Amino acid sequence: MSMRTILLTAVAAVALGSAASAQQRIPVGHLMDNSGPTSDVGVPYGQGVADALAWVNRTRGGVGGRQLAVSGFDYGYQAPRAIAQYQAWVQRERVVAIQGWGTVDTEALITFVTRDRIPYISGSYSAALTDPTGRAPRADKAAPFNFFYGPSYSDALRAMIKWAAEDWKARGGQGRPKYVHMGANHPYPNSPKAAGEALAAELGFEVLPAIQFTLTPGDFTAQCLSLRNSGAHYAYLGNTAGSNISLLRACQTVGVNVQFLGNVWGMDENAMKAAGTAANGVVFPLRTARAWTDVIAAETFEPDPGAEQVAAAREALATAVAAMREAAGAARQSDAVRDRLDGLAAQLGVLVADLPQLRAAPPPGLATVREISRTGATPQTEYRTVHYLAGICSAMLMVEAMEWAHANGGQVTGERIRDGFYARRDWVPRGLEGVCNPSTFTNEDHRGQMTVSLYRAVVTGDTTQGSVAELMRNGTMRLERVTDITLERRQDWLGW
Repeated sequence: MSMRTILLTAVAAVALGSAASAQQRIPVGHLMDNSGPTSDVGVPYGQGVADALAWVNRTRGGVGGRQLAVSGFDYGYQAPRAIAQYQAWVQRERVVAIQGWGTVDTEALITFVTRDRIPYISGSYSAALTDPTGRAPRADKAAPFNFFYGPSYSDALRAMIKWAAEDWKARGGQGRPKYVHMGANHPYPNSPKAAGEALAAELGFEVLPAIQFTLTPGDFTAQCLSLRNSGAHYAYLGNTAGSNISLLRACQTVGVNVQFLGNVWGMDENAMKAAGTAANGVVFPLRTARAWTDVIAAETFEPDPGAEQVAAAREALATAVAAMREAAGAARQSDAVRDRLDGLAAQLGVLVADLPQLRAAPPPGLATVREISRTGATPQTEYRTVHYLAGICSAMLMVEAMEWAHANGGQVTGERIRDGFYARRDWVPRGLEGVCNPSTFTNEDHRGQMTVSLYRAVVTGDTTQGSVAELMRNGTMRLERVTDITLERRQDWLGW
């Protein structure tokens, strides 16, 4: 065999090997806003997605032994560019799933992803994406291939309005509280508007005319004067953090006294630093069970001796108390039995209360997200905002749906990935326990979470000195847990 033949054979083998290797990879799209009007929150969320997928390739060998071929695209929050990129992904790269972003583009692509059977896991939490059948009373169209991690915009707002109603009572408010929706005249801030106003009216609020302010930062003095003059007690901020910062500063300057309610993209640690004390008191939904301050604390945390045993005893005793109280309620035929069970339950309750409050080990998910942050596509160790963690959870739901598809037939196709989203109840991606909140999707309801965790931004001083990490560490800024609101899974709220 001549040298020329040997070289040609070698070149052909390399080419075939490269083609086979490329064929073995699983193509995934990742749509990002790194440069548009929502990039203030789009960048950290997109980093969370990218880092998680890179980590899966590095530590798990991809999905079923096949690396994920992730194609990222910054569309600058321009829906036409998103649609054009979608067509390119489908026709050229044949993606089997997409991590998406905004409301306008996600809703515009519903028909496309349904036709092409491609699961689309978005950063938009529009309620219009939650009805896979199209049969809900207010549904515009079926969205069987749309998913997202977290409560919908509408359900998050409903939870905040329920909290506001109780807060008004707790404050001793007189008369009807006044509620106003604020945001751009745009599908994203408008997505929960009707749902929020309807529930506010149902709960006895006086619903005021909406006040508009743009998605891009600007001088919002006029809007703040209108807000002050309206006499509103509760105001929902429907925009992302960037423009909300401008509004909060302007409202602080003109002396607005109102309880602001931020949407899920409307407040974070970066916004707290930028807005300073103007952000103090804003209540908003948090999608994860932990924030980055918990990740930092877990690095040096040492649990108290015996903490796990005490926690187990506390849980066992609490279960016994509940069982005895239930049995006492059922023992109606015998006052003596009922009294005895009530007495035992009371004694056990005292034991539970007397158990020492020992610090147990932090949940394993904190170590996982720390590793993802340090070794992913955008390595960093300083501080990550709440959106970064949500991006990780979103990506890992998709990955585990893909793993289910591989384990149940071997073919990682769009339809099988969709079915993987239905395979679990109270689903937390493995290794992320204590960080990602449980999700449940069914083929009739894509509202993955009906429990909404509300937090308050607390800013106590000057935020111009020091990094976000330093300000969070020294207590100048903190995220304060308010409450969890579990919503009824009302059929008339599906898709709306």
